Amino acid sequence: MELIVASWAGAAGWKKRMIRAFSVENEVDLKTFSNSLWQKGIKHRISEESGTQVVWVPDESHADYVRQSFESWPSTATDSAQRNAKDLKAEIELNGNAPGKGFVFYLSLVLWKSVIIYRLAPVSFILIIICSLVALITGFGNEPYRLSFLFFPSVPTHSLVSLLSGLNTPLLLLRSLAPMFLHFGELHIVFNLLWLWYFGQQLETIQKSWQFLLIVVLTSFAANSAQYLSSQAANFGGMSGVVYGLVGYAWILHNFVPGKRMRLNSSIFVVFIIALVLMELVASSWIATAAHVGGLVAGLIAGLFVVVLNRFHRTSAV
Repeated sequence: MELIVASWAGAAGWKKRMIRAFSVENEVDLKTFSNSLWQKGIKHRISEESGTQVVWVPDESHADYVRQSFESWPSTATDSAQRNAKDLKAEIELNGNAPGKGFVFYLSLVLWKSVIIYRLAPVSFILIIICSLVALITGFGNEPYRLSFLFFPSVPTHSLVSLLSGLNTPLLLLRSLAPMFLHFGELHIVFNLLWLWYFGQQLETIQKSWQFLLIVVLTSFAANSAQYLSSQAANFGGMSGVVYGLVGYAWILHNFVPGKRMRLNSSIFVVFIIALVLMELVASSWIATAAHVGGLVAGLIAGLFVVVLNRFHRTSAV
């Protein structure tokens, strides 16, 4: 089996300068996990000892993070799913040209790819499916009243306190999140869902899916509430507020939480901020700017909370 090794560590005596993080059986494929560590800037080395693979890191703080990451790493399940999917693909390709089996072939292929995508980021995948179904039912927003229950509920809008007081049942709270599923036009939904997947599949890789879902819920509520308070109308929708929330959240984690490196840099963050300002200046009458700002602020606050929590745990561990 191919092992990923660190070029920065010399061949002689490197173990003396490194700490053993964990070991696993040789049958476990660590290549994907190792690539993920390199993308996050975590230097490491993998060696083979007595029928096991040992992962080495430079210091104890990295060792704790690598151990925790591997415990929640979905590679085993994903690799298994990919192997099963390859077997399925080989089988359907064998029968795909048989008379009357063309539909079965393409349906199986779609299901196969869906399983792989779902395994990578289940929450993001489900959100994308829901938004797509809603778009089809509403004619890409041309007939939104087919699903009028997805609009923000009509509650008092004198202040944030009155709005929160009005959302006094579980159903109303759920409806306050629902506008994120509505989109108006093909470009609107394509733009939002592409960015949702871009940030979602990265965040669901470095943290648990329920944590990612919590961030979506918080940013959606903040974005929708801000827009409702600003416009005093419920005829808005879109995943843009959540996307801006994920931008702020991911940027904070990427820059201030060790080991949470992603395919993100300050340029992307700046582009989103410039786009927000331009939307307000050029198209404020039909762009839900307040939703974008509310989601962004909520995402930044959530990210800062994770930073504080992470530093508290690191301090407690010392």
